[in-house]
Amino acid sequence: MTRALILAAGQGKRLRPLTNKKPKCLVELGNKSLLTRQINTLRRCNINDIAIVTGYRSTCIEVLGFKTYKNWKYKTTNMVASLFSAIPFLDSAKDADVVISYGDIVYEDKNLLALLDCPDEIAIMVDSKWIDLWSVRMSDPLKDAETLKLDNNNYITELGKKPTSYTQIQGQYTGLIKFRSDMIKRLINFYKSLDRNIFYANKNFDNMYMTTFLQLLIDDNWKAKAVIVKSGWLEVDSLEDLNKYKSLLIQDRLSVFYATED
Repeated sequence: MTRALILAAGQGKRLRPLTNKKPKCLVELGNKSLLTRQINTLRRCNINDIAIVTGYRSTCIEVLGFKTYKNWKYKTTNMVASLFSAIPFLDSAKDADVVISYGDIVYEDKNLLALLDCPDEIAIMVDSKWIDLWSVRMSDPLKDAETLKLDNNNYITELGKKPTSYTQIQGQYTGLIKFRSDMIKRLINFYKSLDRNIFYANKNFDNMYMTTFLQLLIDDNWKAKAVIVKSGWLEVDSLEDLNKYKSLLIQDRLSVFYATED
């Protein structure tokens, strides 16, 4: 059994004015919102126990009928804080693996199924063809990319740092993670054990990046397996991203990066 938690608390400032009155996950790509596309993918892969972490414009999501957990400090916190705003959901997982997904991504069924098939403690979807997508999104892919280094067995040894060359990037972190059921309580306890008074990669505790948190787990000898995919997903971080995807969709070229179900 697998459950899913979607982190959708952010304000989506870079998608304004589309996010003036609704959260980022409800922005539409084609004729469906990012959230609807994720939900459809999860359900097609037999994941029906789905919860959402809300924050900005939370009522827009709450009325949809899903389990919700609110990050009340969404204005001043980051993804890690959103994740652990849903400790009651995580802690009730019992024998269920938990998929954690950012609210501003979409992904194909085949990518999710590959993640679900991974038996490791942590499974992280990593795009080996990331540069193709980044080249569409920006003029200098290296400027916005993050390091991701793998050992010979595709376990992640480093992620989330600022690269100085493409050789430091063996794939790109995508924002889709699965924690094995027997690791959930350890995950919660690890988070609770962290020092709230120090900085993590130059960020205070509440603003720690998810990649920084994952690196802390890796440094603590957790095994994070890279589930390697080749495209099949999108990140919608800005209005520019969305406009480029919409243009590709009109030209019937978006499927090179992400094949919509409609």
